[in-house]
Amino acid sequence: MLDQIAPRIVLLTAPNSEVAERLASSLVAARLAACVSRVPGLISTYHWEGEVKEDSEFLLLIKTTNGQLAALEAAVNAQHPYEVPEFIALEPSCVSAPYLSWLQAAVAEVEKA
Repeated sequence: MLDQIAPRIVLLTAPNSEVAERLASSLVAARLAACVSRVPGLISTYHWEGEVKEDSEFLLLIKTTNGQLAALEAAVNAQHPYEVPEFIALEPSCVSAPYLSWLQAAVAEVEKA
């Protein structure tokens, strides 16, 4: 049970502010994330279909719990315009107790279902 409520930060990129806002709102409304921070101005350089590409993107920092990762990834895959959305979950080494309690409570209703 404790592993299910462990905090996670998911890195996700979006092609523009409209997609970033839509994803952030949808994930928080569904209680799959406690908070989504949108960071504009990201420039990503990457390999795609045999070429080196470069695009402007938004970075989404999604704060959630380990128990929500599978449902969160499914929601991202269903809503994201990219063929292969970035979805990287990080395990923070330190989270303040008050923030952790808030984060866990923000997604608790879905986790109990």
